[in-house]
Amino acid sequence: MPTLDPKELIKKVRRIQIQTRHTVNDLFAGQYHSTFKGRGMEFEEVREYMPGDDIRTIDWNVTARSGRPYIKKFTEERELTVMLLVDVSASNLFGTQSQLKRDLATEIAAVLAFSAIRNNDRIGLILFSDQIEKVIPAQKGTQHVLRIIRELLTFEPTGKKSSLIPALDYLNHICPRRVTTFLLSDFYFDDTPESMLKTTARRHDLISVQLGDRCETALPAAGLITWQDAETGACSLIDTSSPHVRNALLLQQTERTKTLETLHRRNGIDLIQLYTDEPYEKAFRTFFANRAHRR
Repeated sequence: MPTLDPKELIKKVRRIQIQTRHTVNDLFAGQYHSTFKGRGMEFEEVREYMPGDDIRTIDWNVTARSGRPYIKKFTEERELTVMLLVDVSASNLFGTQSQLKRDLATEIAAVLAFSAIRNNDRIGLILFSDQIEKVIPAQKGTQHVLRIIRELLTFEPTGKKSSLIPALDYLNHICPRRVTTFLLSDFYFDDTPESMLKTTARRHDLISVQLGDRCETALPAAGLITWQDAETGACSLIDTSSPHVRNALLLQQTERTKTLETLHRRNGIDLIQLYTDEPYEKAFRTFFANRAHRR
């Protein structure tokens, strides 16, 4: 990615903050809060039993010592830890519309991060390619979110290829407690490890966000073009004027999408599919509505 000078960087971070404010305030604020309610109930205090209290909450140890019935009082443990796993491999530096897939990932990450801190949640970041590239531990606060955005805008990964295994394995090791995890990637992996995804989804609340560009599915009839694999560097000469070639690509990408959807459905993992030239609000509304329906 091109290096930004400090003034350019500040402007770009500020622009993303302004662009995402409307979405955070109007769409995500209430729905995010109701969707992610916290890890459970947290013990607050012991108090004397009162008529109407649930007898299942009686603390028998305190009751036995005092000779009077006492109950345990709990409050909702609201605070969450949210981790963003963002794929920064070379295939995400592609986009034929208004932005690259990585630009879209940055904006989505910003919306999620600002929504998290608005709800007093902690937010962390893991950047990965075929290795762990950068880790920002989960914290709270606007300045922390702005740091995450700066990293997403400027970070230059060491690796070009991509693999889910190191990212998921690292997440499972550093987060022994359940966290809400958004996995942002185009999912151009040689092999999507189902067993690792399944294990991660059991330990954490895992939500996949697939980033795409329509040109990856529907090539324009532009004649002969040189197509380069961003991750391997391999080049191919493609005749885009041929309907056979375009249909073959469409079929290949359609099958790839179906396989990915089946994989997520089979393992009970939410999948949100976004494109560089389309508003993402509708897809998130559907996600929130589906989550509400399942509760």
